Amino acid sequence: MKIAASEALQCPTLLHYGFGEHRIEGIGDKHVPWIHNVRNTDMIIDIDDENCMRLLRLFNEPAGKKILSSNGVSREIIESLPLLGISGIANMLAAIKFAKYYELDQNDIVITVFTDSAELYGSRLAELNKARGEYTESQGCVDLERDLKGIGIDYLKELNYYDRKSLHNFKYFTWVEQQGRNSDDLRRLWDPEFWDEMFAQVGEWDKLIIEFNRRVGLS
Repeated sequence: MKIAASEALQCPTLLHYGFGEHRIEGIGDKHVPWIHNVRNTDMIIDIDDENCMRLLRLFNEPAGKKILSSNGVSREIIESLPLLGISGIANMLAAIKFAKYYELDQNDIVITVFTDSAELYGSRLAELNKARGEYTESQGCVDLERDLKGIGIDYLKELNYYDRKSLHNFKYFTWVEQQGRNSDDLRRLWDPEFWDEMFAQVGEWDKLIIEFNRRVGLS
């Protein structure tokens, strides 16, 4: 099994210790999260937010759906595409880049998370239509070929042991210097046994989640 972490190309914190602003809403940036087990991360994949914005339109505008249908995408899938918001599209593209890099085929499985839906981004679609004009079938053809089928294996990095340790050490500047953690806490996070202990608690966490959902009426 291999694990990849993804981020916005416009804010390449993990890829280049970089910073910047981007449009993939909901993705943390400019630091390495405390709970990120960098030691078992095999790859960093950066996604251009422009690809996400173009596919948001392709997946949700009538002209885009027509192009997808004419290219053989089933009605069932087209009707499900609004379940992908901007972050979900970014994760989908990262999964595609991951599969292309490792030359995966029908015998392999790639798992990602669709973290949001297009329901959250009606205002973004309206902004794009205002700025760029009504979405057309010709634009849909371009976006399908360039931003989906044409996604390549650029802006990614396969990590070796010391790449991972460097990312782990980068946590120091946010969490020890700024957030009050101490160096011993950080060293503990590099110990594989720490993560074994954490994941051993998953069963108890699931019980707490079920109980919380019951109390607030979600189950």
